[in-house]
Amino acid sequence: MMTHARGRRISARTATMLVIASTIGTGAFTTTGLLLDDLGGAMPVMIVWALGGVLAMCGALAYGELTAAMPENGGEYALLSRIYHPAVGFVSGWISLVVGFSAPMAAAAIAFGAYLEPLVPGVDSKLWAIGLILVFSGVHATGARGGARFQDAITALELGLVALLAIVGLALGEPSRALELGRGSLGGLATSGRLAVGLVWVSFSYTGWNAVAYVAGEVKDPERTLPRALLGGTAVVTCLYVALNAAFLASAPPSVLAGEVDVAQVAARHLLGPEVGVVVGAVVAVGLATTVGAIAITGPRVYEQMGLDHPRLAWLTTSRAGARGPVRASVLQTGIALALAATATFDALLTYIGFTLAISNALTLAGVFVMRAREPAMSRPYRAWGHPWTTAVAIALSVWMTVHTLWQRPIAALVGLATIVIGLLLYVVLSERSDLGGRVTRAA
Repeated sequence: MMTHARGRRISARTATMLVIASTIGTGAFTTTGLLLDDLGGAMPVMIVWALGGVLAMCGALAYGELTAAMPENGGEYALLSRIYHPAVGFVSGWISLVVGFSAPMAAAAIAFGAYLEPLVPGVDSKLWAIGLILVFSGVHATGARGGARFQDAITALELGLVALLAIVGLALGEPSRALELGRGSLGGLATSGRLAVGLVWVSFSYTGWNAVAYVAGEVKDPERTLPRALLGGTAVVTCLYVALNAAFLASAPPSVLAGEVDVAQVAARHLLGPEVGVVVGAVVAVGLATTVGAIAITGPRVYEQMGLDHPRLAWLTTSRAGARGPVRASVLQTGIALALAATATFDALLTYIGFTLAISNALTLAGVFVMRAREPAMSRPYRAWGHPWTTAVAIALSVWMTVHTLWQRPIAALVGLATIVIGLLLYVVLSERSDLGGRVTRAA
């Protein structure tokens, strides 16, 4: 794989904030209502949120080892090309393009429009979604430095607002509601697969914990910064998610929240009145905008790296002079996100994203086992804590939820599998080699 030399200008603070900003967003403010409707009780919902945190933390431990040892831009694309084969890396890059970045960007923008529509009547929510994508993509295409400063500021604001929502909900609501089992039993939910599907939805909410891996080539002192940013950012997000959703459940009865996408606004309206509900809607809109902004930073670096490795995609590497971002790659991501935002529904994107990314993440996690066995002498500035157990737990949870999604949500799962097949076909077409053999050598 070719490396792309560029200055390392992303600090530890910005890297950690990027993890947090890329993670906190759409699912945190929309998923609990859907989970309540499917699982039938608050306690199973909280269990799923906690499991999502376990999966993300175990994943962060493994990603920390891989990215510290191989600090290149491209995320799973660069890692899987190095660990397995260029074809696997290319498919992962394709998944990142459509499922990992463009689809979540569209989902966040759709939710942004849904929350903002009641605040500004008369403007269609789809127009808000499209406008948000265009604004943030333009800001971050101008360069990582200015975009990073902007991201730091808006993420700090978002963290304060999320903490305020959690504190108010838990202080003024009824926290005991978060422990209500509801209908059925935990064992029955687990064996039926509904907890696994719920974890797919929650894993979408945690999507972004590995964001800094996509700009690893631009991080200062990557051997120390990358593991700290991954672990620190993921730990902060997990604590905030558990507290925030406990606050939602404490603010209103499950019957009021079940099935509601704008769960934050509904909870605030029930607890504090319609005026406060409007304010919370605005707060959530800010958080969703932050998610779109974070994706606008990380995604284009993956496509740019693909262009460096595949001559027929070299056009993705152009239009980058000095500190400017990969403009053509940004335009490609923006175009796909705009198409999805204009045509897709939120719930359809939710299952599709969670299922497909779980497959890519599981392959990356397994890479820790592969690289330790194949290259035991490789320099590893950081070694995953708790390996092999923590890595195995993350892989097992990923397999558990993908298998049950195939059974319970076959259409979304099959679309995800079709996306993978299309990526493999694209690799065959674009590759200049007549075979798929050979393994990427590590760049010096």
